[in-house]
Order: sequence, then structure tokens, then C-alpha cells
Amino acid sequence: MTGILKQFFHFFLFTSLFIAGCALVMVHQSNQLLSLHYDIPAYMGFVCFSTICSYNFHWYLTPDMDSETIRVSWTKEHKATHLGLFMAGLIGALWYFFHLKADWRWLGGAALLTFLYSAPKLPTYPFRWLRKIAIGKTIFLAFVWTYVTTVLPVALDHHHWAPASILFCLSRFFLIYAICILFDFRDRAYDKKEGIRSMITYFSLRGINRLFYLSILLFAASTLALYWFGFSALLICLLLVPGLIVWALYPYAKRNFSDYLYYFVLDGLMMLSALLTLVMPLS
Repeated sequence: MTGILKQFFHFFLFTSLFIAGCALVMVHQSNQLLSLHYDIPAYMGFVCFSTICSYNFHWYLTPDMDSETIRVSWTKEHKATHLGLFMAGLIGALWYFFHLKADWRWLGGAALLTFLYSAPKLPTYPFRWLRKIAIGKTIFLAFVWTYVTTVLPVALDHHHWAPASILFCLSRFFLIYAICILFDFRDRAYDKKEGIRSMITYFSLRGINRLFYLSILLFAASTLALYWFGFSALLICLLLVPGLIVWALYPYAKRNFSDYLYYFVLDGLMMLSALLTLVMPLS
């Protein structure tokens, strides 16, 4: 039974069904806290299928690495699964895209940004050339996640661009950015070998530490500032919880590159405050 549960967990985690769930919970939080109104079911469907599509596309293109991590081994054995989920996700994303076609410019921007993140893995020119200019790929990934889970829901509502919305976007961005720094630190040696440029491969260890702590500081500042725009003290505390955990985990996560720590715990921290605000009474 333990073996079956482990296989199911690996399938749930490594096919990116888990990260798709994270994205949906984060979108729900944006809708909840910013009181957004638009075609939420259609957008949820678009986000779910788009996440499954993009992440399975990314891992399908990922070449075999020297390190035999659990995820690398699983990916080697399940390339066909990644390809099938990529195709299913693409079909589903297109279906919901046409349900939201009135806002195609906003949705098209999300699709383009998502594709550009994985494009450097394509083996042909000009995509391989993108590796040489991907100096801001950590910022880019954090921006994509913020755009899809926060900026786009506000844009689809058309009526809620306000200081609280902007601060909430900034808060989410800097939390995700801090988490992305850890992922890039883990992949630093591989990125250098493959010629993939980023600030994390360029900076010294001291520079990386400063960048991380600056991101946590800006996350805390933008979150605390929400108090002056209608967010309660309890809500502010709930929003701060994942940042405090990421800060506490930082020294450990730089030494321990466990797939479970990164793809379950750290990825899960992106949606932790959303889970807290979902179950805690806020009024």
C-alpha cells in the first residue's frame, strides 16, 4: 500500500497537478480579498489547463541531468505522460480561452510569457539564443506567476485597479521571487554548465543572500502597507506567514536540494496564505 501511495504522490507532484492546484487556490485568494467579479469558472479552467500544459511542456523539453534526483528519474521514465498532459492541457486551455475571448489580449500575454520561459529549452535557433539573454529569468518567472494569479484577475474585472490591488500584486511578486531565488540557487551549477544566464549564476553567494533578503523585506513592506487600505491585522498576519517560513527555511534549503522540499514544500508555500484565508474567518 505504501508503494502505491508513493507512486500516486509522485504522479500528483511530478505531473504538475499539484502546482496547478496551487495556482487555482492563489487565484481564488485574489478574487476573495479584492472582491473581484468576472467569469471566474472559465478563468479557473483556463489557469488549470494552462498550468498543466506549460509545466508538462517544460519538463518534456528538459534534458537528462547529471544528478539523479527523484524528479529527474521520474521524468526520464514518463516522457510520454508529460507529452500527453501537455496536449490535454493545450486543448483545455484553448477551450477556455475562447470562452474568455473578449479579453484575448490579456490572456494572450499570459500565454506568450509562459511560452517564453520554456522557449530556451527548445533545441533550435532562435530559442537557444534566449539562454544568452535570460539574465532576468528569476524575475521573469515570478512575474508570470504574479500576472496569472493576481494581475489578470484584476484586469478581467475591469473595476478594481486601486492601491490595495497594486500592493497585493507586489506582495505576491516578492514572495514568489524569494522562492524562485532558491530554485535558481539549486540549479546554479547546471545553469552555468548549460550556458543559461541569470542573476543567480552571475552573483556571488553574498550577492544572492542580499537579493533574497531584499525580496523578503519588500514582501513584508508591501504586505504591511495593505493595513492602510482596508486589510485587517489578522489578514496581514496570515499573508505574512509564508514569507516568515521561507525566510526561516532559506539556510536549510541552500544545503538540502530534496525534490520534496522544493516541489512540495516551497511550491506549496506560494498558496499557504490562500489556504489560511480560505479557512480562517476574516470578518
